[in-house]
Amino acid sequence: MSITVSPPVAAQKSRRHLGLAILALAMGGFAIGTTEFAMMGLLKEIEEGLGISTPEAGNLISAYALGVVIGAPVFAALGAKLPRKNLALGLMLFLALANLTSFIAPDYGLMLLSRFASGLPHGAFFGVAAVIAAGLVAPTKRGWAISMVMAGLTVSNVIGVPLATWVGQTFGWRLLFVIVGAIGLLTVAMVWRFVPFEAAHPDASIRRELGALKRLQVWLALLIGIIGFGGFFAVYTYIAHTMTSVAGIPENLIPAVVALYGLGMVVGNIIGGRLADKSVMGTIYWVMPGIAAALVVYAVAAHWAWSAFLMAFVVGGIGSMLTPALQTRLLDAAPGAASLASSLNHSALNIANALGAFLGGTVIAWGWGYVAPALVGAVLALLGLLVAVISGVLERKKALAT
Repeated sequence: MSITVSPPVAAQKSRRHLGLAILALAMGGFAIGTTEFAMMGLLKEIEEGLGISTPEAGNLISAYALGVVIGAPVFAALGAKLPRKNLALGLMLFLALANLTSFIAPDYGLMLLSRFASGLPHGAFFGVAAVIAAGLVAPTKRGWAISMVMAGLTVSNVIGVPLATWVGQTFGWRLLFVIVGAIGLLTVAMVWRFVPFEAAHPDASIRRELGALKRLQVWLALLIGIIGFGGFFAVYTYIAHTMTSVAGIPENLIPAVVALYGLGMVVGNIIGGRLADKSVMGTIYWVMPGIAAALVVYAVAAHWAWSAFLMAFVVGGIGSMLTPALQTRLLDAAPGAASLASSLNHSALNIANALGAFLGGTVIAWGWGYVAPALVGAVLALLGLLVAVISGVLERKKALAT
């Protein structure tokens, strides 16, 4: 006797499986977001623990970002012939183990090395996760699917980062890396269980993936992220110092500030995904000047506790609106090399991370104060808008010529 499943039940089951698969991928983003951003909330504790200066502690963040920049294209290209599920599993296992090495790193030099290693799988994981998620839904919902994967990164700033910051302040900053390692291993189990297996494309190769690098629009999209997002990270890197030294917020409330920043990122990411499904370039054109304006206001608002809290939410939100659009733009710009192009987005964002941390640390070292990085970031956002306009003009000219 055979049992048939009615269409409504089958559809409900399909939606549940889709949700669990995206949740598994988002959990990886949660682990990555926690290890990347909790470092910023614990910067003072790390300085004291390792006996280093603020700019040196900022170098730990830059080392992680450099790992992302290098690891994203390398792992995406080398994993081109692997089934995407297997690649995602291997990358998340690497991340979990690398974070455990940060837990035991005894000095500044080895901590720099371990943070670099921890960043290596970051971009490639997000790249392959975005491609997997986009392939699970209709083309008109790609922006939504990508934003849901990225939601793991943003939600980490509401839950994972504040929790890790509190644990680090209360019980020791090195416990951050144990937490991330545990989340990484949980992600491995969830991806193994819920993400559907799909064989690698028969024509997949390193050469095919590297073909993305021949496309001008890919490079322009990356440049938008590198320049335009730098200000976002310039602010976030030194947010603990700004809130305590400028706004006068007690140090024990920094986890709340980080959570509010993260909540803004969650909201911004969701809105950005919906906007990207309507117009990718239109979203970029509107968000970039929004980032610039928000950072200028933040530089003023940071002098009072109540307005500093408010602008932490606003800056987190407006900055995160850009991510789904950039991710989708790269998928469109390199349809035959989706994994590498998608991974390169996170290389770009982490060059922006390193750029923001460096420029922010530089203006602080010059004695310009802790609000100066926000003003530098506003300039970077406007430069990113200029690149986006150039990209759009060139694309329209090419379309007219054909």
